[in-house]
Amino acid sequence: MRGSGGTGRGRARLLPVALAVVLAVAGCTNAPPPPLVSPTEVSAIPQEKLNEVVVGIDELAGGYNPHTLADQSTITTALSSLLLPSAFRAAPDGTPRLDTTIMVSAGVTGTDPYTVTYEVRRDASWSDGAPVAAEDFVYLWQRMRDEPGLVEPAGYRLISDIASREGGKTVEVTFSEPYPGWRSLFSDLLPAHLLKDLPGGWGEALTDSFPATAGPYAVKTIDAARGEIILERNDRYWERPTALDQIVLRRSTHSGTVSALAGGDDQVALVRADAIADNLLADLATTTQLTTTPVPRPEVVQVLLRPVSAQLADQRVRRALVAALDRDALIVAGTGNGPSAGLRADSLVVPPSATGHTATLPQDAPPARPDPALTEQLLTEAGYTRSAGGQWGRDGSPLTVNLAAPEGVDPYAQVAELVRGQLVAAGITVALATPDAEQLFTELLPGRAPENQAAVDSRVDIAVVPRASSGDFASDLAASFGCVTSSPGSSTPVPANSAAFCDESLQPAIEAALTGEMMLSDALAQIEPVLWQQAVAVPLFQVADVLAVLPTVSGVDAGAPLAGVLAGAAEWRRLDR
Repeated sequence: MRGSGGTGRGRARLLPVALAVVLAVAGCTNAPPPPLVSPTEVSAIPQEKLNEVVVGIDELAGGYNPHTLADQSTITTALSSLLLPSAFRAAPDGTPRLDTTIMVSAGVTGTDPYTVTYEVRRDASWSDGAPVAAEDFVYLWQRMRDEPGLVEPAGYRLISDIASREGGKTVEVTFSEPYPGWRSLFSDLLPAHLLKDLPGGWGEALTDSFPATAGPYAVKTIDAARGEIILERNDRYWERPTALDQIVLRRSTHSGTVSALAGGDDQVALVRADAIADNLLADLATTTQLTTTPVPRPEVVQVLLRPVSAQLADQRVRRALVAALDRDALIVAGTGNGPSAGLRADSLVVPPSATGHTATLPQDAPPARPDPALTEQLLTEAGYTRSAGGQWGRDGSPLTVNLAAPEGVDPYAQVAELVRGQLVAAGITVALATPDAEQLFTELLPGRAPENQAAVDSRVDIAVVPRASSGDFASDLAASFGCVTSSPGSSTPVPANSAAFCDESLQPAIEAALTGEMMLSDALAQIEPVLWQQAVAVPLFQVADVLAVLPTVSGVDAGAPLAGVLAGAAEWRRLDR
């Protein structure tokens, strides 16, 4: 080892001598020394543009469960229509059509008992590889049967049993009564294998993400803090892949969205525009060939006066409060004179954008117009007197009502502020609370004690909330104004409607409309005049967004009624890529 080390040190002593000789030789010539490393040309590699469409939006609130009132929003409708599987989807004319990307067939296979059989495609699966199967039908049925604060639960509560066959790919649904609206069921199925044992249960389902999807796109990221959702092509999708690599939903102000469209950073926008934003988009359209289209949401803003409240149990008091409201002013404030202003809800059940909407609002009487004299007459008849200061009271106590609207959810909180102002001006004391939407719909309106009693009075007399719909208006009628009934196969009491309203004289017609024994139009002709007189609900307007599209994309349109703009996103294309 020593000899080897000595040889190394000897070579080290020779290196300086050799280097000196090289330098001396180089110094005797005019040519520069050759470079030790030959230079190479570095060619710029062009970066391929990502084939994507960026959609500007004005809200990206958490909570994406399309079946709950608390989570109703533009973004929830958009995402669920694209990411969650449905047995039927709305056709362009609004009628339900079998979704053959998920289903093979579905139809009535028995009448005694009434039975519907669904056959799910063998290759339909969730993004984690689990099959779309009967357990997903069972999970949604059980939750829609038992939970409070739901969108259109009445049809699910007619189901008595669901049987699984052929490895879960054949689903046999048995009903306790005939149900002609069965095609509206089992939309936006949820991944039961991930959610059924989730800590927190149904209340935590889709709180801030989609644990699995079953459609042409999957979720890449949901970043609420940055205001961005990125959807990417679902590599597990069994049908034709999408033309786009990804869709980006990006939150911004109205002015920021218009600027992004003008600069081409956004190609599409979907915003709840007021008159100002509408004008900004119209100005941009004159220079960019931007097209704009109003898109009604499946929700109507309404004021509920709840008979379950001790203060409002007397119909005369409810009618008096309705007579104190200026409905026109509430609509102007809530719509900002944007597209929603043209969707005045003059019916208690069918939304303005739907085929078959007929105005049933009484003319020249509350709630069509305010009537202070009627307010005074009715409160006097109910035993109230007005003090010198203008305050109504009885037995030494002021007439006080608790008003609630979901926190931070436009336009509900905004409308509630004006409702409060109008009632106070009429001499009624109002305590306004804006609880979290989840708490409002699952605890306060159903009458469950909230976790924090000190934060919000658990008694809600009046609520400014949405009436949501997925297209079966007979089910909407039953869900909004039907009495509490037992649900077959469940020991859990069925939650009451949000108004906690029940009129036994109306219930036979409501049930007849639901089961097809009576035409919906005939049932509404009997029911709506009574409901207006009962002064339980004051519908205001249907919420609408504005869809703005640059000519650099194709395939983007308003979509089928109430289905959501992203329902057709699998067909979107960039024309400048």
